[in-house]
Amino acid sequence: MRIEIIRLAIDFGLVVLIWMVQLLIYPGFKYFGNKGLSSWHRIYTRNMTFIVAPMMIIQLAIMVYFWIYYPAMHAPNILYTILVSLTWLTTMILFIPMHANIDKNATDLKLLNKLTNWNWMRVLLWNAILVLDLFLLY
Repeated sequence: MRIEIIRLAIDFGLVVLIWMVQLLIYPGFKYFGNKGLSSWHRIYTRNMTFIVAPMMIIQLAIMVYFWIYYPAMHAPNILYTILVSLTWLTTMILFIPMHANIDKNATDLKLLNKLTNWNWMRVLLWNAILVLDLFLLY
């Protein structure tokens, strides 16, 4: 199988996942009671990590693969690297701490709204990655 198809599959999977998170999961947090969200959120973050982390790690590995085996694609590699790096940075710097704060204070509606609103960054980043994949593939 061509590496471009694997990259497209992983990136498409992340786009589908981030849209589900953005439109269904994060807004749904507001409908839990304090006790319910406190319990559910820990389960959600643990289980979501089992889905997202491998996909993001594969995405990172594919990024490195392209730098090693396709160095002539300098501009697309730079753009892909920037976009993937930004998804990692926003996840590590912004979203993991926000989720930790939700674990501590599940009733903070302002924090839940911030999580949903700021997540549009990752929606845009992963969609941009997918658009770049499609552009490079065709």
